[in-house]
Amino acid sequence: MADTLILPDAVLEVVSPDRKRRFVRITQSPFLIGRGEETGNHLNLTDRRISRQCAAIIFEGGKFYLEDRGQRRGLFVNGEKAENPALSAGDSITFGLEDSYEIIFRTSAAEEGIPNLLTRIGGMTMSGSGFSPSAGGLGKLNLLLEATTLLHSQLPLDSVLGTMLDHSVAVTDADRGLLLVPNEGDPGGMLNVQLARKRGATRLSPESITPSQTAVRQAIEKHGAIVTEDLAQAGVDLQAAQSIVAQRLRSIVVIPLYAASRANTMESAIEPRHSTFLGVLYLDSTRPAAFSKLDRQILDALAVEAASILDNARLVERERERQRMEQEIGIARDIQQALLPHGLKDYPHLAVSGINFPCLAVGGDYFDVFPIGEEQTAFLLADVSGKGLGAALVTTMLQGALTGMTLGADPALVLNRISDFLCEHSEVGRYATMFFGILNRNGELEYINAGHPSPVLLRGGKAEAPFTEGSFPVGLVPDTEYSCSRIKLEPNDTLVLFSDGVTEAMDPEEAMYGTERLLELLNGQEESPLADLQKNILESVENFTRGARQADDVTLLLVRYRAAAQAATV
Repeated sequence: MADTLILPDAVLEVVSPDRKRRFVRITQSPFLIGRGEETGNHLNLTDRRISRQCAAIIFEGGKFYLEDRGQRRGLFVNGEKAENPALSAGDSITFGLEDSYEIIFRTSAAEEGIPNLLTRIGGMTMSGSGFSPSAGGLGKLNLLLEATTLLHSQLPLDSVLGTMLDHSVAVTDADRGLLLVPNEGDPGGMLNVQLARKRGATRLSPESITPSQTAVRQAIEKHGAIVTEDLAQAGVDLQAAQSIVAQRLRSIVVIPLYAASRANTMESAIEPRHSTFLGVLYLDSTRPAAFSKLDRQILDALAVEAASILDNARLVERERERQRMEQEIGIARDIQQALLPHGLKDYPHLAVSGINFPCLAVGGDYFDVFPIGEEQTAFLLADVSGKGLGAALVTTMLQGALTGMTLGADPALVLNRISDFLCEHSEVGRYATMFFGILNRNGELEYINAGHPSPVLLRGGKAEAPFTEGSFPVGLVPDTEYSCSRIKLEPNDTLVLFSDGVTEAMDPEEAMYGTERLLELLNGQEESPLADLQKNILESVENFTRGARQADDVTLLLVRYRAAAQAATV
C-alpha cells in the first residue's frame, strides 16, 4: 500500500470579486484550481475569464509550490508574474484580471513561531536564560513540544483548548487559567469564559470565576500582553481593581489572541490593528510569580499556538458552514433545473426550443411550455427580481400557479391573483416581469406582457419587437388589473423570448449588448432551425462580452408557429 502524503496545515483564503471571503483547506497534492468542477477542480472559481484548468498547488520537498496549468494570462504572486514559485505565508495569488479572484496562501502561525523559538532557546546560555533542569526549563520546554502536536490532532476542540490551557497554567505556575472569547457576531462586545481550568488540570465552572476586567481591558487596548509578577508593585489602577482586591490576587498574565499572530516576545506582542481578534488567555494566582526569560518565551509560543488553534477552529467552522450552504444551494439548483422543461417536444402547431444559464448557482429566470387542451399551447418566460435562493423560491411559486392552468383558467385572472398575493406579502420583496402567451392551432396568439422586454417577431425576413403594449410587473403595484392582447401569427412566424440577461449583457468596457444588436442578428434568419437560432444568439452574446463577468441570468425561449396544413403533414 502506498504511503499517504501528510500535508502541513495550509489554507487558501479566497476573495471573490464582490470581496466576500471564504476559506478552503488544502487537503491533497496536487490541489487543482480552475473554472468548473467537471474537470476535477478542488477549488472552483466562477469567472469565465479564468481557464478551466488554471493552476495547481503542489507539496514537494517540504514546501508548497504554485504550478501554472494553462491560465491564459499567467499567474501572479504578489503582483508579479511567476512560474512555479514556492509559496510563503501571506502570498497573494491573482490571475492577471481586473475585478476577479484573489487567493491568499495561509499557513499555521504556530509552525512558523515554534521553530523560531526553539532556535532562540538553542542559542541561549544556560546561566543567561534560566534554562536548567533544576529550574524546570526542560519540563516546560517539553510542555511546549507537546502543545505543538495539538494543532494537528483529531481531538475535539474543547479537549485541545483544555490541554493548551493546562499547559499554560503549568508554565506560569498559576492557580487558574481562562480562555475568554467574544460573542459570535459581536467581536467588540463582552467576552465570555469559554473554558476554565485550575492547577492540576482540573476543570472549573466558567460561572464561578470573575477575571480582572481591568487587566483584560488594558491588554486589549494595548494590543499586547499584560504580565504582572507582583500586583503589590503594579500600577494603582490594577491594585485598586475590585476583583483583584476581592480575590487577593498577586500575579496576572493576560494575552490577547489574534489570527495570524507574528509576536516574537510577550514584551513586544503588539498585534496589527487589522488582525482578527480571537479572544484572551487569562492566568492569575494568589502568589507572586517570577518568570524567567525562557518562561516568557515558552508562554508566548503557547499563546501563538492557542491563537492558531482558535483560528483554525474558526476556519473549520466557516468551511463546514460553507459546505452546508453549498449542499443546500446544490439541492435547490438541482430542483430548479429539474423543474425547467427538458427535451422540449414539438407540438402539432408549433416548434419550441429553450435554454437557461443562471449567473449564480440558482437563478431568478423561468420558462415553460405546456398544453391547454387539444387546440391551445401556453408558453411563458419570467424574470424574478433579485438573484439567488429568494428569486428561485418565487420562480417555483410562479411555476406551480401557472402550470395549474392546464386544468382551465383565465390567464389574466391568474396573474391578477399572483400579483395581489406578492403585494400582500410585501416582506417577500420580489416581483417578476413576464411574457405569457397562449397560441391556438389557427395562429391566434393571446398574450399578456407584464413589464417584460418585448419578444422579437421574425416574419418575412424582418425582425421586430412589436409586443410593447403591457402592464406592470407581477407583484410590483397593488391592485393591478391584467388583460390579454391578441395578434394573428402567420405560418413560419418565430417568436424569440429572452430575459434581460441577453440585451443587458456587458462587455469589459460596460457597453450593453442591446435590443438593436439582437434585431440585427436575427434579420433574415426566419428559415433557420430553432436550434441554430438559439446557438447564434448565445454565441453572439458571448463574443460581445469577451469573458466579462455578468450579473444577470441568460434565458431564451423560441417558438415557431406552423400552419394547420403543415401541422397535419408533420
